[in-house]
Amino acid sequence: MPLERELDRLYATRFSESDRRSKSELWKVLYESFFRKYHDPQDTVLDVGAGYCDFINQVRSHRRIAVDVNPDTAGFAATGVQVHTVPLQEMRDFVENDSVDLAFASNVFEHLRSPEALLEVLASIRAVLKPGGRLIVMQPNVRCVGGKFWDFFDHTLPLTDKGMVEALTLSEFEVTENRPRFLPYTTKSRAPQWPILIRAYLAFPPAQWVFGEQMLVVARRPSER
Repeated sequence: MPLERELDRLYATRFSESDRRSKSELWKVLYESFFRKYHDPQDTVLDVGAGYCDFINQVRSHRRIAVDVNPDTAGFAATGVQVHTVPLQEMRDFVENDSVDLAFASNVFEHLRSPEALLEVLASIRAVLKPGGRLIVMQPNVRCVGGKFWDFFDHTLPLTDKGMVEALTLSEFEVTENRPRFLPYTTKSRAPQWPILIRAYLAFPPAQWVFGEQMLVVARRPSER
């Protein structure tokens, strides 16, 4: 796709070096204060649409994998992170089936071209997850974001948390957690970003109902019977 070939240039324009440093510091706090609880140190963790590897670089686990079509991803991955520069629909050809304990997709699915493309990606994620493995989805909730969703040129698939739950259920996942409002829409929001305030924000759900415009949905691949 022509746009996929331009992703490195698009994101280099959207995020300055200062923005990338700030995002990395933000994700360090988010991982340690919240996301770390979703996996064990011996697990295999997969970052779906890893971008600049802000999440996967923070992860402490036995095996870390990043998948993204952006060729710049490999240059930002920390030592030990396995990077596959391939379309998300094809990840099952590069990551072993039934091998991943936790898959994480942050601000990814809104870039897909259609509901059919989302179902293809979810099928690939389900294939590489172990039975009982979990998928965490964090992305804009268009019900909360409104017209701001279209401020980004490459946003093409608007979803609410209810639509995301439907897609996951159709893809044979079991949804275990659904937060319609979690984090602010962008890292440049007016919400406080000092580490101590981020920790307080995560620990105080009412603040999330004020500032949160991104959903958090957690689902699992059912265990084999």
